Amino acid sequence: MKLMQMADLVRYPHMSTAELRSTFLVDDLFAPGQVQLVYVDLDRAVIGSAVPLGEALPLPCPSELRAGWFTERRELGVFNIGGDGTVEVDGEKHALANREALYIGKGEHAISFSSANPSQAAEFYLLSYPAHAVYPTTMVRAADRMPTTLGAPATANRRTINKLIHLEGARSSQLVMGFTELAEGSVWNTMPPHTHMRRSEVYLYFDVPADQRVVHLMGPASETRHLIVANKQVAISPGWSIHAGGGTASYSFCWGMGGENQVYSDMDALRISDLL
Repeated sequence: MKLMQMADLVRYPHMSTAELRSTFLVDDLFAPGQVQLVYVDLDRAVIGSAVPLGEALPLPCPSELRAGWFTERRELGVFNIGGDGTVEVDGEKHALANREALYIGKGEHAISFSSANPSQAAEFYLLSYPAHAVYPTTMVRAADRMPTTLGAPATANRRTINKLIHLEGARSSQLVMGFTELAEGSVWNTMPPHTHMRRSEVYLYFDVPADQRVVHLMGPASETRHLIVANKQVAISPGWSIHAGGGTASYSFCWGMGGENQVYSDMDALRISDLL
């Protein structure tokens, strides 16, 4: 399992583009026929993917976790950005269509992933944090989302926020998860920006056209940097960093958080004029 270690505010201002990318960007997920896992020392997150083809892919428990099962001390959010697929948990099968999610709580679970049609493979995005309490495995289908539409065409940030795993929906120990869809012609996400020191955040950008990119803004408001992000790449955001972006075309992104509280609105808002 790949290990990523975050930089702090002392090192951050002096980092090159290559150093920023190797520290804050996961750019090699979603390999066909594989489960891939990355351990991030920020809130002990595990970021991963599973793209099953002909045979089901079991979720391994890497030796770095020092556990008997992946979820022995962890919870797991699964979000499908590909074709129809199935997540099997202890023999119970959960069918996930595109943009549907599954929460798997802490426990001694056998977990595997499969695709309904290998030529249109499911692409499961995985996000995991340590868990201090046990909550049941819960499906989150399209009808279970709590959509909120924000922004306006005039500011190019008309977007719909869909909550999947949160306090009023599928319950978890600390994981909060959802996704945002930008309207056609809108390109800005999370603008005006914010930070929240009480939890870190992870953005998976998807549905980005192959020849387009998202300029992901990061850092404290007084010293911003950027990452150029392609389709199915993940930007990691420490609590001291904004997490916002503008694309060269419309796109979607899955957001996930772990930390000391799960209140969705717990954020420290900034003005656009605060950005430097």
